Amino acid sequence: MPRRGIILRGMAVIGITGSIASGKSTFRDFLVPILPAQAVDADAIARYLIEEDPDVRAQVLAAISPLAYKPDGLPDRAEIRRIIYGDPAAKARLEAILHPRVRKTWLHEAELANKEKRHLLVDIPLLFETGAAPLFDITVTVACSPDIQQSRLVARGLDAGLTQKILLSQMPVPEKIARSGHVVWNDGKLDALKDQAEYFAARLRGDIWRPLHRG
Repeated sequence: MPRRGIILRGMAVIGITGSIASGKSTFRDFLVPILPAQAVDADAIARYLIEEDPDVRAQVLAAISPLAYKPDGLPDRAEIRRIIYGDPAAKARLEAILHPRVRKTWLHEAELANKEKRHLLVDIPLLFETGAAPLFDITVTVACSPDIQQSRLVARGLDAGLTQKILLSQMPVPEKIARSGHVVWNDGKLDALKDQAEYFAARLRGDIWRPLHRG
């Protein structure tokens, strides 16, 4: 990795990113049976590490807060979010703990996918922020308009103040789009998103002869 070309007729490691509530995970789930492919969720890996890895737990307690875990041993996610989105330095410390481990996990899955000649989808919100783009064959940004994004966040019941802090902590969507090899616009209904997944898969197979990469 990486490979560059018009159409990848073998396996591909595809990085899917986007801002919160853009629909990137739904797009990923549509693609899994269509390609077909296996998928890795970077956020799920991070959650597992925080919950189950004793070394990560020790580092989080030391670097973030002694209150980062509840008395029952489970992470206090609300407290962790409050700290990291109120203190950029704390956020950077947490990312320094998690990101190398998360990358090691999905890179291992990518190596397996390469050996087994199958596609791998990596759902990674901070794809560009972590400098991971060169490790993928194709990068996809799933995006939507700010109004749609806000309505989805409200529907999730997220606190408006926390939501704004999360949005400000992420790379602006136009920059993600500019850096990406493929863009999916997700303002519409689920059927429209599924149609785009099918179109993307057709391009990947070579059924539609247009570049998947820009630049």
